[in-house]
Amino acid sequence: MAPLSFDAAALVDRLRGTFRSGRTRPVAWRREQLGRLRDLLTENSVGITDAVYEDLQRPHQDSLRAEVNASVREIDHVLRHLDEWLRPQPVPVDGSPMPPGTTASTSYDPLGVVLIIGPWNHPVHLLAMPMIGALAAGNTVVVKPSELAPATSALFARRVAAYLDSEAVAVVEGAAPETTALLAQRFDHIFYTGNGAVGRVVARAAAEHLTPVTLELGGKCPVFVDSTTDLDIAARRLAESKFANAGQTCVAPDYVLTDRATSARLAEKLRDVVTDLYGEDPSRSPRFGRLVNERHFDRVERLLSSSGRTVVGGQSDRDDRYVAPTVLVGVSPADPVMQEEILGPILPIVEVEGLDEAIAYINDHDSPLALYGFTEDETARARLTDGTSSGGVAFGQAMWQLLVPDLPFGGVGESGMGNYHGRSSLATFSHLKSRLDVPA
Repeated sequence: MAPLSFDAAALVDRLRGTFRSGRTRPVAWRREQLGRLRDLLTENSVGITDAVYEDLQRPHQDSLRAEVNASVREIDHVLRHLDEWLRPQPVPVDGSPMPPGTTASTSYDPLGVVLIIGPWNHPVHLLAMPMIGALAAGNTVVVKPSELAPATSALFARRVAAYLDSEAVAVVEGAAPETTALLAQRFDHIFYTGNGAVGRVVARAAAEHLTPVTLELGGKCPVFVDSTTDLDIAARRLAESKFANAGQTCVAPDYVLTDRATSARLAEKLRDVVTDLYGEDPSRSPRFGRLVNERHFDRVERLLSSSGRTVVGGQSDRDDRYVAPTVLVGVSPADPVMQEEILGPILPIVEVEGLDEAIAYINDHDSPLALYGFTEDETARARLTDGTSSGGVAFGQAMWQLLVPDLPFGGVGESGMGNYHGRSSLATFSHLKSRLDVPA
């Protein structure tokens, strides 16, 4: 095994020294770093989209929206509200045995040194978003990009070193040995985005130091569709969200639950929408990306070849890491495609008798990161919201919950713990400190 290119303990000690010096506490420093991160994203947008294309062959415009613009919107939102969020909040002392004149309040206190470990599927956005919260809260930060997106990792490391305060923010590239070395250190918070297997490794390592963690994991995000919805609209919105980034998004629709009659109509409309979006041969479409590597291709190909019946798609090419946008019908809950998160361009449709069976199926499985419903029935919406467990629920559209900056984003159970975005990010990377002032 090659020696590590960095000293993990020395790196963390250096950043802890910076934090203890008070350098990161002033709001002016936090704003400056957020502004520099914004400059990094906007001034290097072409390089970022080129790097993501090299790693994922994702269309440049998609990466501009998903990696750059979405992160910039978050920075702008945080900068607009940061002073308000950081203002101490008074707490009533009525009903307590305190003398007159006693006051109480809470305020956000920075944690210290935080570790952010990012994924490969959105390799800039899912590093930048937690970084925004960590910097806004006044922490020093170690960032570990995914080695499975090497072009993006290298670019991000170079640009962070050039734009951000090198005494407070460091990027560590590498693979499992580097991540293991970092996890052996004592951090004040660890933020991990990825899969559940590695999430457990992160949680175990954090437990050695009683370090709090945020785990943004995945899971199979279900979609319920019934006959009350406009199937033309539902099909287009499902296809656009499912097949973006070749299905490699943790909150993408994973499978559809619907009744038999609706299943047949929806499948036909999905077939037409896929052709409209990507043409007769999606492998030639500039709008459709590729899977991240051969190992991931082999896994997705195995799911595709052993489940259901193909309505559209089904083609694949290992040399090109290409799997066509595919819709499956006749899928059984026992099929391989229903046993794990797909994280690829396959959308299975599973027939159920109705809402009761759909809810029972969802509740019999791990809580997903998101649950989507296409129904105009308010009773069905209420039952899906109150009768199931998920990180979040969205009706009439998939994945757009990410566009509302102050909606907390995070999972529950197997799909993760903790949340962030907007004010929730500040809370995640801070300690809510209480203060009591009792007069003499």
